[in-house]
Amino acid sequence: MIGAVLAGGAGRRLGRGSKAAVEVRGRALISWPLAALGAVCDRVAVVCKPGTELPELEGPAERWDEPEYPRHPLVGIAHALERAGEPVLVCAADMAWVTADACRSLVDAAGAGGGAPAVAVAGGVLQPVFAVYSPVALDTFRAAESDAALTATVESLDPVRVALPPPLVRSVNTPEDLADLESGA
Repeated sequence: MIGAVLAGGAGRRLGRGSKAAVEVRGRALISWPLAALGAVCDRVAVVCKPGTELPELEGPAERWDEPEYPRHPLVGIAHALERAGEPVLVCAADMAWVTADACRSLVDAAGAGGGAPAVAVAGGVLQPVFAVYSPVALDTFRAAESDAALTATVESLDPVRVALPPPLVRSVNTPEDLADLESGA
Protein backbone atom coordinates (compact mmCIF):
# COMPACT_ATOMS: atom_id res chain seq x y z
CA MET A 1 0.00 0.00 0.00
CA ILE A 2 1.20 3.47 -0.84
CA GLY A 3 0.76 6.39 1.55
CA ALA A 4 -0.34 9.66 -0.03
CA VAL A 5 -0.11 12.91 1.90
CA LEU A 6 -2.50 15.43 0.36
CA ALA A 7 -0.88 18.86 0.15
CA GLY A 8 -2.76 20.52 -2.70
CA GLY A 9 -4.68 23.08 -0.63
CA ALA A 10 -3.86 26.77 -0.57
CA GLY A 11 -3.74 27.06 3.23
CA ARG A 12 -5.42 30.48 3.30
CA ARG A 13 -7.08 29.98 6.70
CA LEU A 14 -3.75 29.54 8.41
CA GLY A 15 -2.63 32.98 7.28
CA ARG A 16 0.79 31.82 6.07
CA GLY A 17 2.27 30.35 2.92
CA SER A 18 2.13 26.66 2.14
CA LYS A 19 0.85 24.72 5.15
CA ALA A 20 3.17 21.85 4.34
CA ALA A 21 6.23 24.06 4.79
CA VAL A 22 5.19 25.74 8.06
CA GLU A 23 7.73 24.86 10.72
CA VAL A 24 6.50 23.47 14.04
CA ARG A 25 8.82 22.38 16.82
CA GLY A 26 11.75 22.38 14.41
CA ARG A 27 9.97 20.28 11.77
CA ALA A 28 7.85 21.03 8.73
CA LEU A 29 4.13 20.49 9.37
CA ILE A 30 3.99 17.87 6.62
CA SER A 31 6.67 15.80 8.36
CA TRP A 32 4.20 14.66 11.04
CA PRO A 33 1.76 12.81 8.72
CA LEU A 34 4.65 11.68 6.49
CA ALA A 35 6.21 9.92 9.49
CA ALA A 36 2.91 8.24 10.46
CA LEU A 37 2.25 6.96 6.94
CA GLY A 38 5.90 6.02 6.45
CA ALA A 39 5.71 3.71 9.46
CA VAL A 40 2.92 1.74 7.78
CA CYS A 41 3.40 2.03 4.00
CA ASP A 42 6.18 0.76 1.74
CA ARG A 43 6.17 4.00 -0.26
CA VAL A 44 4.98 7.50 0.59
CA ALA A 45 4.20 10.32 -1.80
CA VAL A 46 3.18 13.94 -1.37
CA VAL A 47 0.35 14.79 -3.77
CA CYS A 48 0.24 18.51 -4.49
CA LYS A 49 -0.25 21.19 -7.12
CA PRO A 50 2.75 21.89 -9.39
CA GLY A 51 3.45 25.24 -7.71
CA THR A 52 3.14 24.00 -4.12
CA GLU A 53 6.06 24.98 -1.92
CA LEU A 54 7.31 21.93 -0.06
CA PRO A 55 10.12 21.67 2.44
CA GLU A 56 12.87 19.15 1.83
CA LEU A 57 11.03 15.87 2.25
CA GLU A 58 12.32 13.54 4.92
CA GLY A 59 13.02 9.93 4.05
CA PRO A 60 12.17 8.42 0.70
CA ALA A 61 8.99 10.48 0.09
CA GLU A 62 8.19 11.24 -3.54
CA ARG A 63 6.44 14.30 -4.97
CA TRP A 64 3.45 13.64 -7.24
CA ASP A 65 2.09 16.78 -8.93
CA GLU A 66 -1.66 16.61 -9.46
CA PRO A 67 -3.54 18.68 -12.08
CA GLU A 68 -3.63 22.39 -11.28
CA TYR A 69 -7.44 22.55 -11.57
CA PRO A 70 -9.87 22.06 -10.09
CA ARG A 71 -8.75 22.71 -6.53
CA HIS A 72 -10.49 19.91 -4.69
CA PRO A 73 -9.33 17.03 -2.46
CA LEU A 74 -10.97 14.60 -4.90
CA VAL A 75 -8.39 15.63 -7.50
CA GLY A 76 -5.53 14.69 -5.20
CA ILE A 77 -7.10 11.41 -4.13
CA ALA A 78 -7.89 10.42 -7.73
CA HIS A 79 -4.39 11.38 -8.86
CA ALA A 80 -2.85 9.27 -6.08
CA LEU A 81 -4.96 6.28 -7.08
CA GLU A 82 -4.12 6.69 -10.77
CA ARG A 83 -0.42 7.08 -10.11
CA ALA A 84 -0.23 4.26 -7.56
CA GLY A 85 -2.36 1.75 -9.43
CA GLU A 86 -3.14 0.15 -6.08
CA PRO A 87 -4.85 1.11 -2.82
CA VAL A 88 -3.63 4.27 -1.13
CA LEU A 89 -3.74 5.44 2.44
CA VAL A 90 -4.43 9.17 2.23
CA CYS A 91 -3.91 11.76 4.92
CA ALA A 92 -4.12 15.53 4.73
CA ALA A 93 -0.78 17.30 5.12
CA ASP A 94 -2.10 19.30 8.07
CA MET A 95 -3.23 16.31 10.16
CA ALA A 96 -0.25 16.49 12.48
CA TRP A 97 -1.74 14.37 15.26
CA VAL A 98 -2.32 11.24 13.13
CA THR A 99 -0.43 8.21 14.44
CA ALA A 100 0.95 5.05 12.87
CA ASP A 101 -1.56 3.06 14.97
CA ALA A 102 -4.45 5.07 13.49
CA CYS A 103 -3.04 4.37 10.02
CA ARG A 104 -2.87 0.64 10.80
CA SER A 105 -6.50 0.70 11.94
CA LEU A 106 -7.56 2.05 8.55
CA VAL A 107 -5.38 -0.39 6.62
CA ASP A 108 -6.76 -3.33 8.62
CA ALA A 109 -10.36 -2.19 8.06
CA ALA A 110 -9.72 -1.76 4.33
CA GLY A 111 -8.37 -5.29 4.14
CA ALA A 112 -11.57 -6.61 5.65
CA GLY A 113 -13.79 -4.31 3.56
CA GLY A 114 -13.58 -6.06 0.19
CA GLY A 115 -12.48 -2.98 -1.76
CA ALA A 116 -14.75 -0.48 -0.02
CA PRO A 117 -12.97 2.60 1.30
CA ALA A 118 -12.04 2.58 4.97
CA VAL A 119 -12.60 6.09 6.28
CA ALA A 120 -11.87 7.59 9.69
CA VAL A 121 -14.84 8.79 11.70
CA ALA A 122 -14.28 11.09 14.66
CA GLY A 123 -17.08 12.27 16.89
CA GLY A 124 -19.56 10.85 14.40
CA VAL A 125 -18.11 12.90 11.52
CA LEU A 126 -16.65 11.23 8.44
CA GLN A 127 -13.04 12.32 7.77
CA PRO A 128 -12.56 11.55 4.04
CA VAL A 129 -9.02 12.99 3.93
CA PHE A 130 -7.83 10.25 6.30
CA ALA A 131 -8.81 7.03 4.58
CA VAL A 132 -7.81 4.06 2.48
CA TYR A 133 -9.15 4.10 -1.09
CA SER A 134 -8.78 1.42 -3.74
CA PRO A 135 -8.80 1.97 -7.50
CA VAL A 136 -12.46 0.88 -7.68
CA ALA A 137 -13.32 4.36 -6.31
CA LEU A 138 -11.77 6.10 -9.33
CA ASP A 139 -14.89 6.08 -11.52
CA THR A 140 -16.91 7.75 -8.76
CA PHE A 141 -14.21 10.36 -8.12
CA ARG A 142 -13.79 11.12 -11.84
CA ALA A 143 -17.56 11.48 -12.31
CA ALA A 144 -17.95 13.92 -9.41
CA GLU A 145 -18.63 17.56 -10.24
CA SER A 146 -15.71 19.93 -9.64
CA ASP A 147 -17.57 21.43 -6.66
CA ALA A 148 -18.96 18.13 -5.32
CA ALA A 149 -19.00 17.74 -1.56
CA LEU A 150 -16.16 15.38 -0.68
CA THR A 151 -18.03 13.75 2.20
CA ALA A 152 -21.14 13.07 0.11
CA THR A 153 -19.03 11.61 -2.70
CA VAL A 154 -17.21 9.29 -0.30
CA GLU A 155 -20.45 8.32 1.47
CA SER A 156 -21.84 7.20 -1.91
CA LEU A 157 -19.11 4.51 -1.92
CA ASP A 158 -20.56 2.94 1.28
CA PRO A 159 -17.28 3.12 3.18
CA VAL A 160 -16.20 1.07 6.15
CA ARG A 161 -16.23 3.54 9.03
CA VAL A 162 -13.33 3.41 11.46
CA ALA A 163 -13.95 5.23 14.75
CA LEU A 164 -10.95 7.21 15.94
CA PRO A 165 -10.57 9.75 18.76
CA PRO A 166 -11.28 13.27 17.44
CA PRO A 167 -7.90 14.68 18.58
CA LEU A 168 -6.09 12.28 16.23
CA VAL A 169 -7.79 13.57 13.08
CA ARG A 170 -7.91 17.29 13.71
CA SER A 171 -6.27 19.58 11.21
CA VAL A 172 -4.09 22.63 11.58
CA ASN A 173 -6.30 25.29 10.01
CA THR A 174 -5.83 28.36 12.18
CA PRO A 175 -3.04 30.11 14.07
CA GLU A 176 -4.64 28.71 17.27
CA ASP A 177 -4.35 25.14 15.93
CA LEU A 178 -0.73 25.82 15.08
CA ALA A 179 -0.12 27.13 18.62
CA ASP A 180 -1.70 23.93 20.03
CA LEU A 181 0.67 21.79 18.00
CA GLU A 182 3.63 23.98 18.97
CA SER A 183 2.79 23.54 22.65
CA GLY A 184 2.21 19.80 22.30
CA ALA A 185 -1.51 20.06 23.12
